[in-house]
Amino acid sequence: MGREVYGRHPKSGNILIMIFTELPLKGAWLITPEPSEDERGFFARTFDAEQMAARGMETGVVQTSIACNKKKGTLRGMHYQAAPHEEAKYVQCVRGAVYDVIIDLRPDSPTHKQWHGMELTQDNHRLLYVPKGIAHGYLTLTDGAELHYSMNVAFVPAASKGVRWNDPAFNITWPEKPKVISGKDAGYCSF
Repeated sequence: MGREVYGRHPKSGNILIMIFTELPLKGAWLITPEPSEDERGFFARTFDAEQMAARGMETGVVQTSIACNKKKGTLRGMHYQAAPHEEAKYVQCVRGAVYDVIIDLRPDSPTHKQWHGMELTQDNHRLLYVPKGIAHGYLTLTDGAELHYSMNVAFVPAASKGVRWNDPAFNITWPEKPKVISGKDAGYCSF
């Protein structure tokens, strides 16, 4: 786990820290902000283009979105955008909690067809960096879970693709069986 110190809070003077953890899938990162706290609450850096670019992350953001989920047990995924409209994105759970999963679909990658899962919560403030060519999805662990997305390319409906959340080609271990899933997500073909 790498730790980068590269700034100070403008009022308190406290050092602002972001911890970058390289995930098992090539090019994927978990970014954990370390809050600078005082009697008012806390302040934490969640984006630093220079530090992120140094690790190979896309830093240009052209669209942001929010996904609100009413019920615990809602599954969204496994989504990706096909070439030539592949997208990289940052994902953060801003309310509630989710079990977030990524799958490497890049044929030339040393981690091809491997998956990795982690909890993103409103309390851990983590951001997941999902590089191009990796499918993304999640299962809500609480009612009312919300995720914020920042993407480096615009959404192109014709390039929107997916793989089945329960495809045996990946053998993902979900913490529980989904209770709510769209027909589109449930109907993706096998890999």
